[in-house]
Amino acid sequence: MHTVVIGGGVIGLTTAYHLAREGTTVTLIDARNTGLGASDVNAGWVVPGDSAPVPGPGVVLSALKWMTQPDSPLYIKPSLKPDFISFMLGMFRASNAKAQRAGFEADLQLAADTVQLFDEYIADGIDYELHHEGMLMAFKDQELMEHHLGYVDLTKRFGLEPHVLLGDEVRVHEPRLNDTVKGGLFYPKELHLDPGGFTRALHSKLVQLGVEIVENSPIDGVQTAGGKVVSVSSGTRTFTGDKFLLAAGAWTGPLSKLFGASLPIRPGKGYCIEVEPYGLRGATNFYDAKVAVTPFKERFRLAGTMEFGGLDEKVNQVRVDAILRAPGQYLRDWQPPTADQIKPRAGMRPMSPDGLAIIGRLPRLNNAYVATGHGMMGVTLAPGTARVLTKLIREDHLSPALYPFSPGRFRGGR
Repeated sequence: MHTVVIGGGVIGLTTAYHLAREGTTVTLIDARNTGLGASDVNAGWVVPGDSAPVPGPGVVLSALKWMTQPDSPLYIKPSLKPDFISFMLGMFRASNAKAQRAGFEADLQLAADTVQLFDEYIADGIDYELHHEGMLMAFKDQELMEHHLGYVDLTKRFGLEPHVLLGDEVRVHEPRLNDTVKGGLFYPKELHLDPGGFTRALHSKLVQLGVEIVENSPIDGVQTAGGKVVSVSSGTRTFTGDKFLLAAGAWTGPLSKLFGASLPIRPGKGYCIEVEPYGLRGATNFYDAKVAVTPFKERFRLAGTMEFGGLDEKVNQVRVDAILRAPGQYLRDWQPPTADQIKPRAGMRPMSPDGLAIIGRLPRLNNAYVATGHGMMGVTLAPGTARVLTKLIREDHLSPALYPFSPGRFRGGR
């Protein structure tokens, strides 16, 4: 069986690896080089305990307030286009406690064996920087902290062992936090990794496994017959296969139309900035500021913001400055870098209206599948997505873990 994977981000690369490892012949096609965009420009977190969907109680009201603040954690560029209005209405409907809890549980189920799989990748010779120091959520706002404490029972049920740290307990855990931090949640089983190093290592492993990797080849045509995809094309080149997976990240929305679908994926721009090493114990989420900080061996990464706009990766200095200010609100001795010391980058995350990934069979096509919409959880959910998709593609086995992520929940995915 020959599978064509469209998209060389973390989802496409990981799924191609699982398929090839199980004996499937794979061709992977990317519009540019593999591992770019959001797959590299992210915090590098593997954090099931922080995988609640973006839409939740109060999100819409906060978004409306933040729309007037160019340096806010979430910025939505207004538009009267029907697809934008439809997306925002979908987000509004999902912005309630019941939907967020159900989505969180779905993500936890999909990521149930994530830690084990990342360790298996290392054991299989995929060489990348991986850390097991856990992840801390740090809160300055008492109400925001209580909202997340409301999910402790759920994360406990999935074996994540959350530690609730109130008052000075959070400073005992992380002495560099200042006295304005009210408390935190520490998840000891969470991981962090170098995302660029991980995707480069996956690329190398795929080459070893005999996967054909075709770069700088944007797909511009899909040929179908009898309810099946026969081939896809890029310019004058045609790629045939038995199965086809669309995993093109933020670009999946427009590409899905070539497959006869119209999936509601919009780009959510995020940023990352790397500075000199800073001695935090581990990955830390400055939750009120929506900024994630990750200590690597030789550098310290700041990542954050969500900017709904177009499909561009231009860097907005206003938003970069907001990220650089955030650590000073939480840490005792933060000294922000000067402009000549940093090279901020931006990447486009694939966002769905309800904050859940879209994974499964594409409508009206017996041999085409999709995996997109992972938002800020692409690295966290990549192994679980790859595992269940491999069974679906190779064995036609639809895992119950995929039910909440069905493309059929959207009108264009039926």
